[in-house]
Amino acid sequence: MSILNIFSQDAFSVMRLTDALREIRYTPSRIGQMGLFQMTSIDTLDIAIEKDKQQNRMLVAASPRGGPGQTFDKSKRAVRMLKVPHFQVDDAIYADEVQQVRAFGQEIAVERLQAKIADRAAEASQFFALTEEYHRLNILKTGQLLDADGSVLFDYFSEFGESQQTEIDFDLDNANPTEGALRKKCAGVVRQMAGILDGLPYSGILAFCGDAFFDDLVTHKEVRETYKGYAEAANLRAAYISTGSSGIYGTFDFGGITWANYRGGDNVGIATDKCHLFPMGVPGLFRTVYGPADYIETVNTPGQRLYGKQWEMQNGKGVNLEFQMNALQYCTRPRVLIPGKRT
Repeated sequence: MSILNIFSQDAFSVMRLTDALREIRYTPSRIGQMGLFQMTSIDTLDIAIEKDKQQNRMLVAASPRGGPGQTFDKSKRAVRMLKVPHFQVDDAIYADEVQQVRAFGQEIAVERLQAKIADRAAEASQFFALTEEYHRLNILKTGQLLDADGSVLFDYFSEFGESQQTEIDFDLDNANPTEGALRKKCAGVVRQMAGILDGLPYSGILAFCGDAFFDDLVTHKEVRETYKGYAEAANLRAAYISTGSSGIYGTFDFGGITWANYRGGDNVGIATDKCHLFPMGVPGLFRTVYGPADYIETVNTPGQRLYGKQWEMQNGKGVNLEFQMNALQYCTRPRVLIPGKRT
């Protein structure tokens, strides 16, 4: 039996390779851990999103009994079609890498090759995990789905006909801030967010902060005075003792907002002087859609998060490997994304 003939077994089918990818323990990402993006599988290559256009409310004036009343515009609906982007990583295992796997030891050969493929899948899975975090974080920051080179795949402000909120200056570097000014800024954000959501339920407001923004916020006189003398002062101290393994360096509550120092890396992160505020617990606000792979075996099947496939090289030189993700991350109401700055 040829060494490479073992790849024709079921152990190396698309289904089994995809299962192996799912079994890999991904490096935790903060947004993924939060469950902020609701995940859905579809069996098509694009989705249709229907939205009601915002209508201006009006006061109803008195009118004569029996006479004509006031009229108002009917609700208008807009449908947007979004195509699920395709992300792919190609790899290979060459014959020389498995030359010591003897043909008669078929079970051993399968086991060793599965381990080797699992190692490659583990590496590829890190790329996809980082890519998802990059996509989701940039949506929170800019309302856009960005490609790896920074180019725009989808601008959700344009797609949904909405406008981006003005950046808020929290004036954290002010050596002599007006008493109560910071809390007033926070109260303004809470009111602004409630007005934007316009009756939609939400559980709170979270701000991902860059390092300098977070440092100045924690040491701000008004924040420290708020916590002094209370048992909650421990929370402020704890804001700096997180290990960062959860995707943040620290977190605390102030002014009706939860502030989190986002842990970045590998081109994924928050600018040091910036923060990005968004609501938590809004139904259907952030979505992830997984589409099917471009294989015959997966046509018209519900999409999986990741896929893997292998096929033998020409002249038996080795085996090609392919790992892919077909995922669309989006925000249905990008107007809720509020940017902030340190100064």
